[in-house]
Amino acid sequence: MAQAAAQLDPETFSCSLCLDLLKDPVATFCGHSYCRKCLQHHWDAEEERRVYSCPQCRRTFTPRPVLEKNTMLAALVETLVKTGLQDASADHCYAGAGDVACDVCTGRKLKALKSCLDCRASYCDSHLQHHRDVPPLQRHKLVEPSQQLQENICPRHDEVMKIFCRNDQKIICGLCCMDEHKGHDTVAAAAERTERQRELEETRQKIQQKIQHTEEDLKVLQKEVESINGSADKAVKDSEKILTQMIRLLEKRRSEVQQQVRSTQGAAVSGVKELEKKLEQEMMELKRRDAELEKISHTLDHSQFLHRLSSLPALSPSPDSSSLEIRPRRYFEDVAAAVTKLRDEIQQVLMETQTNISQTVSYVDVLLKVPEPRSREDFLRCSPQITLDPNTAFKHLLLSEENRKVTFMKEVQSYCDHPDRFTTLWQVLSREGLTGRCYWEVEWRGWVDVAVADRNISRGSKESEFGSNDKSWRLYCSSGRYLFYHNNIRTDVSGPRSSRVGVYLDHRAGLLSFYSVSGTMELLHRVQTSFTQPLHVGFVSGCQSQGGRGLDATSCLCSW
Repeated sequence: MAQAAAQLDPETFSCSLCLDLLKDPVATFCGHSYCRKCLQHHWDAEEERRVYSCPQCRRTFTPRPVLEKNTMLAALVETLVKTGLQDASADHCYAGAGDVACDVCTGRKLKALKSCLDCRASYCDSHLQHHRDVPPLQRHKLVEPSQQLQENICPRHDEVMKIFCRNDQKIICGLCCMDEHKGHDTVAAAAERTERQRELEETRQKIQQKIQHTEEDLKVLQKEVESINGSADKAVKDSEKILTQMIRLLEKRRSEVQQQVRSTQGAAVSGVKELEKKLEQEMMELKRRDAELEKISHTLDHSQFLHRLSSLPALSPSPDSSSLEIRPRRYFEDVAAAVTKLRDEIQQVLMETQTNISQTVSYVDVLLKVPEPRSREDFLRCSPQITLDPNTAFKHLLLSEENRKVTFMKEVQSYCDHPDRFTTLWQVLSREGLTGRCYWEVEWRGWVDVAVADRNISRGSKESEFGSNDKSWRLYCSSGRYLFYHNNIRTDVSGPRSSRVGVYLDHRAGLLSFYSVSGTMELLHRVQTSFTQPLHVGFVSGCQSQGGRGLDATSCLCSW
C-alpha cells in the first residue's frame, strides 16, 4: 500500500477549493468530492439565488443538497496519510513563480536542485542522478539553481566563460584568450575567485571590526543620552529649587517692605492724630475762654468787671504751632524709587546672566567631534544675538541701533556712573557672555580694535586695555595694517584689507580666529588656548588725529 501511495499524485486526493488533502470528504450528486467546510462556504455564498452549483462542473442543484460524509474516501485518505502520502507529496516540490524549474521534466515541472554550467541546464533531484552516477558527468560544474545560466556563456563564441581577464576586469572564454584578449593577463576564474575571496574576507573583517567599533560607539552614545537626560532632569530640578528660593526671597522682601511701610505709616499717623487731638482740645478751651471774656466785656459795673477778669485761671500752655513744618508731601515716594532701583539692578543681573545660561543650556558637547565651519554660511549659523552694554561704555562712545553700533564722539555722553564703566579707555563690552561656538562680524571705518575679554577685566587703569593682559585678546584694524595683542605682546598680522572682520570662537576647544570678510573669508590670525570663563565681545573705537586737530568720529557696527 505504501508503494502504491508513493506512486499516486496527491492532487487526486486534494480538494479543488482549498488545494489541500481532503478533510471530512463529501461528494455532490455529480460525483465530485470536496472538504465539507469548503463546499458549505461555497454554497453559503450562493444562498441568495437559492441555486447551488458544483464548483468544478457547474451543475446546479435545487434545493440545497444535504451533505453526507464519503466514508470510503475518508478512510482511503486517512490510510494514505498514515502510509506516507504526505511525505511523497513533500518530495514533489513543483516549481512556482520565481523558482528555477527542471529543464528535463515534462508536464508540471519540479523545482531544480542544481544547475550545470557545462550542460547549461537545471535538474531536479531525480534528473540529477545521472550527474551523480556517470563519471564524465561527475566532472561537470554544478551550482545552485540559477535562471541566469546564459550569462556564463560567451555571447561571441558560445563557450562557457571560465577565465578572468585582469586587464579588462571581465570573465571570458578560452577562445577569447586567443582573440581580442591575446597577450592580456588572464587567470582561471577559480583562481581569481580565490584571490578575490581572500580580499573579500579581509574587507568583511574590516567591516565587521568597524561594525563592532560602531556598536561600541552606539553604546557609548546611548550612555551619553542617558547622561544628558539625567543631567538635564537634575538641572531642571535644581534650577527650579533655586529659582523658587529666589521667588520666595522676593516675596519675603515684598512682605517686609509692605510691613515696614505700614508700620511706619501707623506710627506717623498715630503721632499726627495725637497732636491733632491736643490742638482740638486747646481750640475748645480757647473758645470757652473767648466766650467768657466776651461775657465779661459786657459787664457795666467796673468793680465786677475787674473782679471777674482777675479771677479767671491762667491758660494751659499749648503746642507751638510754628514748629509744624510746611513742606511738599513726599512721605513714601522714596520707597518706590528704591524698589524701582532694586528692580532695575535685578533686571540688569538677569539680562547679563540669561545669555550665559541660555548658551550653556544650548551647548551640549557630545562625544562626536563637530567639524569647524568651512563656508561663511556655515559660520553664520553660529551667530548669537549680541548687544553692547551701556554700563561699560567709555563716556565718549555713543551706542545706537539697539546697542549694536558704537561711534566715538567729541561730546561726553550722558551715562550715569557705574562700577563696570571704562573711565580712561575708549572701550566697551557686550552684555552677553559667550560660550560654545559663536561667530560674529564687525563692519568698521576709520579704525577699530575688535576684542574678546573676560568680564572681570580691571577698569580705570592701563592694565584694563584689551590685549595688555591675559584676560583679553584684540585685533587692531586700520586701512594700513592689522596688529594682534595679547598679554601685552604685539604680533604683526598680514592679510587682505577689508571693512568687515569676522570673529569665530570655539570656547570649549579654546579656539579664537579672526577673518577678513569680503567676497571670501581669509584667515588673519588664530589663537589656540584654554578659556575658563565666558568671554564678552569688546571694542575700542576712536581716532586721535595728529597736530592737535581734535578727535575724528569713527564707528563700527556689529552684525550677526
